[in-house]
Amino acid sequence: MDRINQILNHDLYKSYMEQNEQAEADRRFCRHNVGHLLDVARIGMLLNLEEGYGLPKDLVYGAALLHDIGRFRQYEDGTPHETASAVLAPQILQDCGFEDKEAAVIIEAIRNHRNALVREDRDLNGLLYRADKASRACYVCRVAQECNWSGRKKNQDLIY
Repeated sequence: MDRINQILNHDLYKSYMEQNEQAEADRRFCRHNVGHLLDVARIGMLLNLEEGYGLPKDLVYGAALLHDIGRFRQYEDGTPHETASAVLAPQILQDCGFEDKEAAVIIEAIRNHRNALVREDRDLNGLLYRADKASRACYVCRVAQECNWSGRKKNQDLIY
């Protein structure tokens, strides 16, 4: 987990997370903070183990911790946050010792984490997509009735 702790302590990562926090200061719905990112990572690891993917922990955690780092850009200029995050992540991955092939897999998963077409894929793309969606605690949300997620997308039961 050394590389994962390097991500968490990376100056760019901290800066992006602070910008996300500022952009979402008044957001009433799910936020894209470190708590969410760690939820996605841990659910991703559970899926990884339960479904026998055999993905390295660093890839699962790396993708989860970086998948929403560009959310602030979506608020600033409308850039889809999966696109912005995929652009911001490579420097952090490189600085934290990820090999080019590992970084490419992580960046692809980041880019696809909102793409429903990868939902059933048995790779990091499908795993990150499902972990991200499963991380939302709609079943205890005080503003769930106002959320624009359709009823079928909202998590009504605790799974992980």
